[in-house]
Amino acid sequence: MFLTISTTGDPERPATDLGFLLHKHPDKAQVFSTSYGTAHVLYPEASAERCTAALLLEVDAVALVRRGKGKGRGGAPDAALAQYVNDRPYAASSLLAVALSAVFSSAMKGQCAAKPDLPARALPLRIEVPALPARGGADLVHQLFEPLGWTVGVEAVALDDQFPEWGASRYVRLVLESDRLTLAEALRHLYVLLPVLDDAKHYWVSSDEVDKLLRAGEGWLPDHPEQKLITSRYLSRRWSLTREAMERLELVRLAETDDTEVEDIDNAVDEETDTEDRPVPLAVQRRDAILAALHARGAGRVLDLGCGQGQLVQALLKDVRFTEIVGVDVSMRALTIAARRLKLDRMGERQAARVRLLQGSLAYTDKRLKGYDAAVLSEVVEHVDLPRLPALEYAVFGSARPRTVLVTTPNVEYNVRWETLPAGHTRHGDHRFEWTREEFRSWARAVAERHGYEVEFTPVGPDDPEVGPPGFLRGHH
Repeated sequence: MFLTISTTGDPERPATDLGFLLHKHPDKAQVFSTSYGTAHVLYPEASAERCTAALLLEVDAVALVRRGKGKGRGGAPDAALAQYVNDRPYAASSLLAVALSAVFSSAMKGQCAAKPDLPARALPLRIEVPALPARGGADLVHQLFEPLGWTVGVEAVALDDQFPEWGASRYVRLVLESDRLTLAEALRHLYVLLPVLDDAKHYWVSSDEVDKLLRAGEGWLPDHPEQKLITSRYLSRRWSLTREAMERLELVRLAETDDTEVEDIDNAVDEETDTEDRPVPLAVQRRDAILAALHARGAGRVLDLGCGQGQLVQALLKDVRFTEIVGVDVSMRALTIAARRLKLDRMGERQAARVRLLQGSLAYTDKRLKGYDAAVLSEVVEHVDLPRLPALEYAVFGSARPRTVLVTTPNVEYNVRWETLPAGHTRHGDHRFEWTREEFRSWARAVAERHGYEVEFTPVGPDDPEVGPPGFLRGHH
């Protein structure tokens, strides 16, 4: 299989800079051993005006069978001949993608010690792949590459030139052109999308493929309109890996939207760090108050917004009166812990039909959250920056609009009763604020007025005559 990368230049910025980027000298033809054959890098042309680098991969079909042990297309036990007679030596696939990564690893990472400023420069690039399997046809090729800034040329390859009536094969000749991309971006696009178009891999896809996908897709995959198809095909349609990748990509997208780091929003809140009273923990009293309020309202379909590690979801599942329970959290780590706590993978079919865990940010409207009897925001609002609180308010009360909304939050006045809590400290390191009783009531009444709800207040924990209860439960209905 064969691929060429061409660029143009002038005496001030010679096209032969391509050799520096690829870490392969234009005057040499180089050979590299791979697990499945031999890769050759050569330059059919190299001048200041135009330079072309070619990658030729010679596949050892026998080695492919021996190392693959029956995996990949054509490797089924009942198709022994197909293991040896197939398109692998000739058509671009995951074999070529792996060779690109191995032979041009520094270029793909955007590293160039000789000319450090060069990798960041957009180049006039032309990439040609003479034989590319395209499961989905020319339309899919356009859908995958054009959103990335490529001008795409696709020419169908006939099954047989001597018999035009047989029509086109599933292979195309691909030409990509762009003057807006760096070489590293171009190589990462190819690394992901070549096996996606082939829709097969020559090796077993394991969990580390998710990391490879996210590394190569950094900067372009989170916003790609065909993100789901790319992810599913790249991971050989393995559902569990695809779900993990999609969740991590959504976290990246949310972080970029908020102009922050992924680690800053993937901050699963451990309820055990909340200051607890003895002998009955405050967290338990809070859950009991929430369950009582939901029962009083006759709620059957309940949203746990900011569900964290799933403690409330677990309590709701134990009560058959709650027929549908949806836990939502921005933190994938929290949802993973929640799934483990609930034993979702071992849950019976009837019980599993009652519960779902969704990743999402409460700062954005989400049509999945509409139409529920009740929504619970248990110890959530204080983890939101105050300037973003109106966005949460609209997403829950204005867009989702459940019949009842329950909100719990700490009472900062009660903090003086915690002997182990230093003065001036909040109860959890991630709390952006903690309200007084009057501040909470003022905010709650304003929200109710803006969105047409009535509001009630209930103390959570012992009601101290001087500083009030440790927390509040506010009900909108």
